[in-house]
This record gives sequence, C-alpha cells and structure tokens, in this order.
Amino acid sequence: MMNKEPFEACKNVVLFLAHLEFQKNCSSATVRAYRIDLREFEIFLREKGKSLAQLENVHKKDIQEFLVFLYRQKMHKSSMARKLSCLRSFYRFMLQKKYVQKNPMLGVRNPKQEIHHPAMLNVDQVVSMLDEEKTDFEDEFFYRDNALMELLYGSGLRISEALALNVQDYKQGSKEIKVFGKGGKERFVPLSDTCRQALRVWLEKRTALASEHTEKAFFIGKRGKRLHRREANRIIEYYRKKAGIATHVSVHDLRHSFATHLLEGGADLRSVQELLGHSKIATTQRYTHLDMDALMKSYDNAHPLADTVPENLTKAGDKK
Repeated sequence: MMNKEPFEACKNVVLFLAHLEFQKNCSSATVRAYRIDLREFEIFLREKGKSLAQLENVHKKDIQEFLVFLYRQKMHKSSMARKLSCLRSFYRFMLQKKYVQKNPMLGVRNPKQEIHHPAMLNVDQVVSMLDEEKTDFEDEFFYRDNALMELLYGSGLRISEALALNVQDYKQGSKEIKVFGKGGKERFVPLSDTCRQALRVWLEKRTALASEHTEKAFFIGKRGKRLHRREANRIIEYYRKKAGIATHVSVHDLRHSFATHLLEGGADLRSVQELLGHSKIATTQRYTHLDMDALMKSYDNAHPLADTVPENLTKAGDKK
C-alpha cells in the first residue's frame, strides 16, 4: 500500500537530511538541493504507487525509469547526474543504517555528459570592466562593485564565496582572505595589491552604509543587508554594458577568466586547483583546453610554415 504521509515527515528522508547537516556538515544549499532531488524522486515514485518510506519496494528498474522521465523532461545531463549522486548518497546511508538490504543504485550509470567549456573574457575585456575612468565616483557603491569584481577575477572566488564573506574574514592590510567554499571547507586565498586596495576603500565606505552595526556581511546592498546573487548579476551586467562588451557576462565568467589567464601565464594546474578550491584536479582540467587553444593560436601566428603545410601531408598525418 502506498505511503500517504507528507514527504517532509518521511522518516528515511528526515534522517538522511539530518545526517548531511549535522554529521557531514554540508552547507544549507547542499541540504536544500538534496531535499529537492529526493522530493522529485518521491513524487515520481508515488505516481507508481511506491514511496521512499517503503524502500523494499523500490528497485533498480524504478530508478532507470526515473532517468527516462527526466530525459523526456529535457533535463540537462549534468542535473540528471546530480540527482543520481543524491540517490547514491541516500542509499549508502540507508545501507549503513540497515534500513535496506540491497542497493538499487548498483549498476545505474550517469548519462554521458556533454562537454561544456567554461566561458571567459580576454584580458582587455576584464581590464575595461575594472577601468575606474568609466565610473561615476559619486556613487559610493561603485567601491563595493569594484571590490567584488576584483575578488571574482583577481582571486578567482565563486560568487557564493564572495557573497558569504563577513567583515571578520578579512584583516585590513592582509595579503589573503579567509573563504568558505563548497561543503563549508575553509581556505585562504591570496590577494593582489590592486584587490587589497579595493577592499580597503570599500570597507571605509561600508561603515557609513551598513543599516545596522550587527550586520556582518562584507558586501551589502542599498538597504544595508547582505548582497544577494541576483543583485551581483545586475552589477556585472551594468559594468559589462559600460565596457562595451557585446556578449553576456555572468558572475562566474570572471572566475573562469581568472583560471584561464593564470594557465596561459604559465601557472601549473595544481596551483590553480588550490586557488580555485577544487577538490578534484579533473574539475580544473576543464581550463586546459583553453590554454591549448591559445598555444595553438600562437603557433599558427608565429611558425613560418604554419600556413603552408600541404593539405595532402595533413591528411596523411591524420591516417597515422
């Protein structure tokens, strides 16, 4: 018989989410994402007369059919993979607690992912966005915007990391700033001289703009409260237009540009991984194709025979 209790009251789900939050110390964003994924799977199961409250009735075929359902909804394969990751974590926990005897996730593979290369700006475009001559200094929030963009590009912070910063995370004059990345992992990120100057000036302006002395957020909006991601996107869009950049620029594009420009400048992959806070080197390797593209372009422009290689020689080489 199908379980009729509300999803939020499902014992298995409640225990798993509590495990993530209090034992694994996952961020609130991660817990929320897992809750959404499990809810979606639960809705799918209930259409079939099943539920996560009765795990013995959920089989590998149900999960495979769930994947087909997501595919027909035209969901991105990366999102499908994330939902599968959630279910794998859920069932591992259920096995540990002996709430289930068999893991239906065994043998279920992620859909083959599309190759998406990170978007990026060239150096001239970044400089034009950070060019102070293009900005009205009478707007005190310019100093906030400048400090934010300097952190995103100059230190490669995720937008979530930058917006989560508190005043106490940065000591005036320090050459590094404390950042809490994914999963609440703490790391210290180096700051350029330009970035340190931007942070110093913004903190001086911020004191008079904060609506309450209790507000700890490093970046605040016009109401004196913590700056939100939507506002940050509008800031980047505003300066993108002022710089005359035709293509869309997201808050994450500045981070991508930071990583790519470091690699093009000769930085090693491990160092860039550390700066970006990537747990896996494979994540950082997404940027190496951009570095190779720049290398090949330099080769084509500089090599005396680059434009004169006979077509038949190229084809012969391809056959080897």
